[in-house]
Amino acid sequence: MNTFKETGLLDDVLKAIAEMGFETPTAIQAKTIPHLLTSDQDIIASAQTGTGKTAAFGLPIIQLTKIEDKRTQTLILSPTRELCIQITKDLTNYSKYTAGIGIVAVYGGASMDTQLRALKQAAQVVVATPGRAMDLIKRKKLILKDVTRVVLDEADEMLSMGFKEDLESILAETPMERQVLLFSATMPSGIRSITKNYMRNPIQISAELVNTATANVKHLFYMVHATDRYELLKRIADMNPDIYGIVFCRTRKETKEIASKLMHDGYNADAIHGELSQAQRDDVMGKFRNHRLQLLVATDVAARGLDVNDLTHIINMNLPDDIEIYVHRSGRTGRAGKKGISIAIINTRENRKIKDIENKFKISFSKELAPSGKDICAKQLFSLIDKIGKVEVDETQIAPFLPDVFKKLEYLSREDLIRHFVFAEFNTFLDYYKNARDINVSERSERSKQSRTERQKTAYSRLFINVGSANDLNPARLIGVINEALNSRDAQVGHIEIMKKFAFFEIESGVEAKLMKGLKGLIFEGVPVKVEGSQEKPKRATQASSDWPPRKRGKQKENSRKSRGKKRR
Repeated sequence: MNTFKETGLLDDVLKAIAEMGFETPTAIQAKTIPHLLTSDQDIIASAQTGTGKTAAFGLPIIQLTKIEDKRTQTLILSPTRELCIQITKDLTNYSKYTAGIGIVAVYGGASMDTQLRALKQAAQVVVATPGRAMDLIKRKKLILKDVTRVVLDEADEMLSMGFKEDLESILAETPMERQVLLFSATMPSGIRSITKNYMRNPIQISAELVNTATANVKHLFYMVHATDRYELLKRIADMNPDIYGIVFCRTRKETKEIASKLMHDGYNADAIHGELSQAQRDDVMGKFRNHRLQLLVATDVAARGLDVNDLTHIINMNLPDDIEIYVHRSGRTGRAGKKGISIAIINTRENRKIKDIENKFKISFSKELAPSGKDICAKQLFSLIDKIGKVEVDETQIAPFLPDVFKKLEYLSREDLIRHFVFAEFNTFLDYYKNARDINVSERSERSKQSRTERQKTAYSRLFINVGSANDLNPARLIGVINEALNSRDAQVGHIEIMKKFAFFEIESGVEAKLMKGLKGLIFEGVPVKVEGSQEKPKRATQASSDWPPRKRGKQKENSRKSRGKKRR
């Protein structure tokens, strides 16, 4: 499909998207738009961020809306306020020449009164976060009895954020004959229950992940110890004086810590995370979009809906557990024909992930060495000189002062004047980096430190966790959960045994208490996680067993069996 006209869209919609620069439909748009315009069959669409899925469902929704009917006809649910606002903005642009359509965004952290007034007017399309939608439903202000279609955008993210019950409650408020459109990057078990209970014979639509920015994005990785990640981040920023990028972190806690350190150290940075009020988030996002911030520190969820086309860098403080997320992140740079750089900061144990990303997505990483102090000072110095050379001088403003300035500096030669100027402007960098150490880690040196003999000396504690293969737990996901709970990838994980409803794993001794504290309150695939110490290995544990870890009762039985055996002998 070469043009949007071939999808069946009407002239008013085509005119609006032509002005936005839309030319050729993406894969998900080419598959979804014609189906929605001609069928009311439910859809399960596998679509990544950056593939154009908002237009895939948004353009048909604009065209199918009955303008004369002011009641809510379409409900779009999204996981975050930013994405909710972005979808609303996009739909408003798509409907530029569709008079009379009402598109209303409702989300937490904003004035309820303003949203209530908007709902009382034309609100044929409502874009909402699950929490605010539930609140409005309970107040009987969001009426869904006339809804003809429901869109679940970023369904996997909504589930991971704990909105499963809200989603089911919201869907239960809609008519049975409504159409459900589910868009998700991955398909966890929670989504399967939604498709089973609330969708009717859905059609599967899959758009292969195409990293359209690959040709314009250079992929780099640096290998350092975990304790040097922040030092490397600063060196990367210092080596790129005009950097304009997003720093992705694993957790809200890490996001706050990294942003706080950057600001304390004088970098033009800030963070977005779940503890900010909507006004604070809007302020940070506004400053970033207007280039008043150079670095925005964020988690993947918090960055949803942030649409900026001229980012120079994406920096991954950690590689995500799901390698597809790396491609989502990197695709935020290298847009609109511009070049971009995606950086991964890794340790030696993450080398395998780099290989996996390269193999699956056909991209190539270049291993880089952390910049030395000398390199950074040279880069910063010449950047400063270039900026000074480009300064436009307003003679009228400085003319009254120049005679005195010339007189005060007449004893200095041209060379001495330059030396004084450079040192005065640059001494901070020179002082900071004059004794900068080498923070690079080679795979060989790291392997020698963690030789087989040393690894065998590691003492492990054995733990029980109450989720297993039935909850989609696998070794990689378990290690990811452990790393996130510890906010570190440095803990040694030993043997892992995954049963159907529970699992056992070994963790280096001394971190059990921290791990249990970090896992407190965690919900994994809808199950509240519980971790306990386990001294025994399961002996012929059945898949249906739920009495783990073993209690004293089990030991007593084992002892009694041993004693009976002795009597027989």
